[in-house]
Amino acid sequence: MTSSVRDVLAERRHQLILRALRSGGPASVTDLSEQLDVSPATVRRDLVKLEEDGLLTRVHGGAVVEEGDQPFAEVAEVRVTEKDAIAARAAAMVADGQSVLLDIGTTAYRLARQLHGRRLTVITSNLVVYEELADDEGIELVLLGGMVRREYRSLVGFLTEDNLRQLHADWLFLGTSGVRPGGQVMDTTVVEVPVKRAMIKASDKVVLLADTAKFPGTGMAKVCGPEDLDVVVTNAPVDPATRSSLEEAGVEVVAAGEVQA
Repeated sequence: MTSSVRDVLAERRHQLILRALRSGGPASVTDLSEQLDVSPATVRRDLVKLEEDGLLTRVHGGAVVEEGDQPFAEVAEVRVTEKDAIAARAAAMVADGQSVLLDIGTTAYRLARQLHGRRLTVITSNLVVYEELADDEGIELVLLGGMVRREYRSLVGFLTEDNLRQLHADWLFLGTSGVRPGGQVMDTTVVEVPVKRAMIKASDKVVLLADTAKFPGTGMAKVCGPEDLDVVVTNAPVDPATRSSLEEAGVEVVAAGEVQA
C-alpha cells in the first residue's frame, strides 16, 4: 500500500471518528474500533493525531468532542431508527386540531414526517420541518422569523424570541444534546438556548425527545431544569439517578414503542 493511499484511508477514518463523537457523545476506543473495523491500536494513533490537531479531547479509554454547530445533514444520518421510534410515540400524543411547536434538530424533523395528513397547526424555527410540511395543506404552518443558521437549518435571535412571545402552543417537542443526572436539559450551542427557553414559555405541555446518546450526552449551556418538563420520550434505559430526578419533578418518562393508553 502506498503512502498516499494510507493517508487517504487515515483521513477517512478521522472524518468517521469525528462524526461518531459529534453525533453520539463520548466514545471508547473499543467502540470506535468496532465501528471502523480497525484495531484499537489504529484508533489510538488516530485519536492522538486528532488531539494534536485540536479536533478532540482524549479521555480515559476514549475521546470526546464538544462542538455546538454540527451540520444538520451529518447528524440526520445517525440513529434514524431510534429517532423514528421516538417520533412515532410523540406524534401519538397529539390530537387533531391542536397546535404543536417543533424545536430545531433531527428528531423534531423525524416527528414532522409523522404528522402528514393530520389537521394541526405546526409552529417551528426548524427550516427542514418547514420544508417537510410546506406542501401539506391540512397543516397550518407557522415559520418563526430570525437569523438563519445555515449549517444547522434553524432560525435564532431576538426576532425568533419576539415571535414566540406572541404565540401559544398546546405542545412543545424539545430537542437536546444532553440530559444530566439531575435532570437538567443541556445544549452545546449557546445561541439556541434563549429560543428554546422562549418555546418552553409559549407552550402548555413540554415533551423532551431524547435518544440513548443524550444520557448524559454533551452540552455546556443549561436550557431548563426537570421542573420545566412534562414528559420525556426516549428509547434509552434511563439511569436511576436521572429517572429519580425526573420523577421527583413530576416528569413522566415514556419509552418509545409503548402503546398509548
